[in-house]
Amino acid sequence: MAPGRAITEDSAMQVLQAQAIRRPGSRLGIVTGLAIGILLLALGVALGYLAVATPFAERFIPEGRASTPSTIGSALGWTLLLVAPALAGIAGIAWLAGVAERAAAFRARPHPIIGLGRVLGEEFAAATGLRLPDGRIVSEVIIGPHGIAVFEPLPPPALIRAHAGAWELRIGRDRWVPLENPLDRTVRSADRIRRWIGAEDRDFVVKVHAAVIASEASAIARTPGCAMITRDQVPAYLASLPAQRSFTAERRAQVLELIRAAV
Repeated sequence: MAPGRAITEDSAMQVLQAQAIRRPGSRLGIVTGLAIGILLLALGVALGYLAVATPFAERFIPEGRASTPSTIGSALGWTLLLVAPALAGIAGIAWLAGVAERAAAFRARPHPIIGLGRVLGEEFAAATGLRLPDGRIVSEVIIGPHGIAVFEPLPPPALIRAHAGAWELRIGRDRWVPLENPLDRTVRSADRIRRWIGAEDRDFVVKVHAAVIASEASAIARTPGCAMITRDQVPAYLASLPAQRSFTAERRAQVLELIRAAV
């Protein structure tokens, strides 16, 4: 398995997940990192106290007309006394910040698609963060007897609006910018996946379906080429898709290997 993706198996459904950041690691790693960060901070405080509050620094004060090597040694000593505490403190803060980031990732909820493993069987497989050859990222795909279903989550209702066919995304309190129609985007993603798999000179054609996932029931009407569903409706949506008899388990495995390389 190449670096940058993780494979999760939950109740027989395999999920390929893209990892945009480092994996959070174990609790032991987080505790160890926390200890190292605290030790570095303590070292910085101790060195600072040694340089400011003790007579240790007097050892680096030249006496009388010191020789050149003695002067250079004194200068290096003072440099270390002044720089070492700051470096140790900065390193400790940076280390603790990294630990906090890993801890937040460790506590983060798993991707919602993983929960589908409790509902879908081993004939299904899923992938997130699929990168197509043209650079486009597809949020979620599920491979199964139906072919391939492409899903794009809709931003929260408070952040988007649609009027007269134009979509906008809120990026500030009162600032709105144009947004690509999510339904059209999902359909184009599905078309790209269809062409990408077809370009591999396979002896079969895969049906590709498109759906937008909303956080709640939406008044936005679906289009002929794209469904509009909630996360809870995904299993029912997949069950409603007609099975593609030519898309056998062996052929699904071939497509999954192609997708595995792109996650």
